[in-house]
Amino acid sequence: MSDSFLTASHLQLRHEVRAFAESAVAPRVADMEASRRIEHELAGEIARRGWIGATIGSEYGGMAVGHLAKTVIIAELSRVSAAMGAMVQASQLGTAKIIHFGTPEQKYTWLPRIAAGTCLPTIAVTEDVSGSHVHGMQMAAERDGDDYVLNGAKVYVGNSHVGHLHGVVARTGEGSRGLTAFLVEADRPGLTLSPPRPALGLHGFSFGELVFDNCRVPAANRLGAEGDGQDVAYSSSILYGRPNLTAVALGIHEAILDTTTAFCRERIRYGKPLHELPTIRAKLGQIQSRLMTARLTSYHAASLLDRLEQEDDDSEAQAGLPLCDAELMNAKYVNTEYALDSARAAMEIHAAAGLHTDRPMERYLRDAHHIYAPAGTSDIQLLRLAETALGLTKSEYSRRFTGPGPAAPNPVTAVPA
Repeated sequence: MSDSFLTASHLQLRHEVRAFAESAVAPRVADMEASRRIEHELAGEIARRGWIGATIGSEYGGMAVGHLAKTVIIAELSRVSAAMGAMVQASQLGTAKIIHFGTPEQKYTWLPRIAAGTCLPTIAVTEDVSGSHVHGMQMAAERDGDDYVLNGAKVYVGNSHVGHLHGVVARTGEGSRGLTAFLVEADRPGLTLSPPRPALGLHGFSFGELVFDNCRVPAANRLGAEGDGQDVAYSSSILYGRPNLTAVALGIHEAILDTTTAFCRERIRYGKPLHELPTIRAKLGQIQSRLMTARLTSYHAASLLDRLEQEDDDSEAQAGLPLCDAELMNAKYVNTEYALDSARAAMEIHAAAGLHTDRPMERYLRDAHHIYAPAGTSDIQLLRLAETALGLTKSEYSRRFTGPGPAAPNPVTAVPA
């Protein structure tokens, strides 16, 4: 049923990404796990396929295939390597701020480079002192003539050590309208990277700390007006972060089912394949059911977002379409929780065999835990969904920040590496 959302173009794209992932990414996974090195070369190779530009318009050299196609790309990469799926989703998240808030000059400067894979963007919002509480951030940006001077630090920045352009939200005043966003080139004086810290999973992916010490940024690098930083952070998180992370969780979930069914066929117990045991078959049924539901929520939410972006803000067509903030929240919640539940069930099926690193099950479990917190924990998604049920929703970002966008998906040809 979920494939009813996909056109022939989506299916072609899935085939292309899967073939690349299995031939070019899979052979490197063992080394990424063993060395835990940040995978610069593979990140660049993936970017040059053009997939970072899935939602970038064709006028900037992008694929212009939309959010559902983006979901397919991220999920297929994550099915083989969640680290590389996370790399793509983080760059596409960083792209959102330029699409929605960039000036024409900023768009024509950066979007073609992102689409071509020569620039990997990030978004840097989180701080140690505030976590996901955007209004609690303390990093400062002070106006000094034609520049802003940035001081402070951002943590858990996806693609921190491979990114070329950081979208940084800093405090320029008090309250919720005292936040402003900037584009900061990675080689700008006053910006340094802290050494990578060991992490539970997503080995090969970088999500580290950016430190700003009197880092001067031209006022021309400001995204939007002063005070737009909250909207930059929230719209990027809601319209890109949630569906992107949903897609990573979906890819991990698909890998869990594929790996576990193969294990149940090859492992013999009591003279029969393991899946002949009723308890094992019941657990497999649960994984299959969760995956089917998770995929539906993911595809449905992304499809709604595509429909909104294919219409003009003021058109009657868009006015008649449902908003999809709640669907994006639900997709993130369902996919994250279900992937974790299925990873645990799969580990129980594998038993002691799942504990060894020569099998990928323990990697799936570790990687799935990385998807829980970004773009809102499951608790946050549930609180926001409760507000939807009670009619207390304050802002619908799927209406405020969608408008003329990518055309309907066309046949896709990958950009040669």
